[in-house]
Amino acid sequence: MPRPDLSVVVPTLDEAEALPALLAALAAQRGIALETIVADGGSTDATPAIAAAHGARVVAAPRGRGAQMNAGAAVAAGEWLLFLHADCRPTADDQLRRALDTLRARPDRRTAGHFALRFERTGADHDFLYRYMEAKSATGRPHSINGDQGTMVPAAWFRALGGFDESLPFLEDQRFAARVREHGTWRLLPGRLATSARRFEREGAGRRYLLMAIIMGLYAADLRAFFERAPDVYRVQAETDRVLLTPYFRLIRRLMREMGAREALRRWYAVGGFVAEQTWQPCLALELLLARPLGGRRPVTALHDLGLDRLVRHPPGRALVGAATLVVSLGLLAPWRRWRERDALRRIDGRASPGR
Repeated sequence: MPRPDLSVVVPTLDEAEALPALLAALAAQRGIALETIVADGGSTDATPAIAAAHGARVVAAPRGRGAQMNAGAAVAAGEWLLFLHADCRPTADDQLRRALDTLRARPDRRTAGHFALRFERTGADHDFLYRYMEAKSATGRPHSINGDQGTMVPAAWFRALGGFDESLPFLEDQRFAARVREHGTWRLLPGRLATSARRFEREGAGRRYLLMAIIMGLYAADLRAFFERAPDVYRVQAETDRVLLTPYFRLIRRLMREMGAREALRRWYAVGGFVAEQTWQPCLALELLLARPLGGRRPVTALHDLGLDRLVRHPPGRALVGAATLVVSLGLLAPWRRWRERDALRRIDGRASPGR
């Protein structure tokens, strides 16, 4: 068999409903020789059978997206790799060829590519939030590149970078994105990936996005204990589809008590640094609100990069932002979410929360 141009690795766990659309879209790609590898983490539905029926190679792997993608990459024959989530798909039948041509044209093979997103929704709720996340996915700024945008990378460089970190069951995409940025560059690829909004719709779009922000802030603060205990919080919430934020706030408070005041303040200073680096995000949101009056231009973000960004990155600015984040998150958001979630919390009464 001739060597494929591109090996597409798809990690799966009970994706029988979403997977056929992706596999059909991959089969429709023109001008490129693809190898499709489905790295399954122990599905109990028909996922492996569906993958095999569509001609994909099925690889059994330990559960965990990072471990599954590494297992798929280990057997890939292509010179280039593309990691895709099962609930996304290309939106044009020549998209992968154009994407690969874009990266091949760069002389430096230490370049990885990602796509901007287009959310597929069942309703019109939270329209602005989805438009904002779509715009954010196209920026390529630090901490804005996620696994759901796809990751196209030379296979040799992927292995030289050590593949995906398997030490935690999630955030492998953020850790890999950081290594790419440290040792090379990211490039926005042509076209958009259609991706399902199912998780946002099931868990609550606003709450899911807020939880993502909390997770990223604590990741930047290197609060590993949070990520080691957070899966237990998920298990406590098994009786509700909507994400509950109160158990996470409780877990944060407990960790702060355990580490002591001095260490807790140091961590919140680190969180402040992360939040300070993200002050471009409200500027982007403002530009989307004013898109028509501004004629589609993005001057607010440009002004941020010239002034505000430098101001908040200085140590006094980081400390101030960290203090403000502490007050807003634990002093305002936590009580508000506890009041809003009181009925759901009562329904899971009797099941001890590890975050209490």
